[in-house]
Amino acid sequence: MRRSGVLELKLHYGTAPQWLVSRMVRLAKVIFRVMVDELGVEELLVRLSDPLFFQACSNVLGFDWDSSGSTTVTCGVLKDVFREEDLGIKAAGGKGEASKKTLEEIETLSEPLGLSTSRVEELKYASRMTAKVDSAAIQAGYQIYHHTLFMAEGGSWVVVQQGLNPATRTARRYHWQSRNLKSFVEEPHSGIWGEKVHKQVLDMTAQESGECRKTCRDLVVDNPDKTLRPYLVVAPPSQQTLEGWLSSVAAAKFYRVYSGKVNWQALREAYEVKPKDFQEVLAVKGIGPATVRGLALVSQLIYGAKPSWKDPLRFSFAFGGKDGVPFPVRKRAMEKAAEYLKQAVEAAELGRKDKLDALKRLGSLYS
Repeated sequence: MRRSGVLELKLHYGTAPQWLVSRMVRLAKVIFRVMVDELGVEELLVRLSDPLFFQACSNVLGFDWDSSGSTTVTCGVLKDVFREEDLGIKAAGGKGEASKKTLEEIETLSEPLGLSTSRVEELKYASRMTAKVDSAAIQAGYQIYHHTLFMAEGGSWVVVQQGLNPATRTARRYHWQSRNLKSFVEEPHSGIWGEKVHKQVLDMTAQESGECRKTCRDLVVDNPDKTLRPYLVVAPPSQQTLEGWLSSVAAAKFYRVYSGKVNWQALREAYEVKPKDFQEVLAVKGIGPATVRGLALVSQLIYGAKPSWKDPLRFSFAFGGKDGVPFPVRKRAMEKAAEYLKQAVEAAELGRKDKLDALKRLGSLYS
């Protein structure tokens, strides 16, 4: 089951000052060196895929706890740490333009990790698919602008990426890990965190969307020009359209689907490839949000295979609320997430002041 919750991730613009970043890097180097020695690389990756641990990590390193920058800056700091320290783990990608270099960096960083060509291709596929799923298969209005892939010796990986919603001025963070990942398109996340829960979110990764995913694949394999185009093309003004048969609720769900936005060329290419499942459909270049939404529309209205319209981010607080709303504070989860870092800080070779400052910041999680 995916871990989900709400964490205040307000969109904050600008860059972190160099004096802060350099200090975060220094702290992170000694903390993560201890953690690798004590836990090992594989277990460290599991920690990074845990939203609770990740936020505690950002907190102890000194960054704002409620800022969207807690994702981008912390990932950037860890990328520097893993580049400069030989810990058996590297990071590729980043924010904005840096995210577009992820595949190139995976190839470059694979050599010091001793990864085979086949492992490199698996990592590149994971990078592409995680980005595609969170931008096209889950449609909550968030545009992915940050993508970092952490990879280790042996080929294990974790992806931490973030999207922004310009309309609500909020961010949403998505966590993935390779351990126990059975599918990229069914309940794949280790965590999805954000501030705002939205209504009518198309979630093709939900378990209840399984039949819809299968039907979407069948629509593509059966020739989309015959199975999709008659329902999605723009009709003359005098001709009735499918929208006229929809309830107001159903129409609101699909209103973004227009033939001008559906990528018919990509669908034709998918038809030629003959994908074996929805994941392979999604992997085709050019299959984006509008095309996925069009597939889901026909799947539901013509064949009765409904997708999930529930936001995968469930409304709760990071650790609960002190007044018991929406549930009592989960002290054990909070303490467990912080305890790993507390032990690492205490064991790290830091000056007394640095240790005290880091522990004080970590302690703020309990207040």
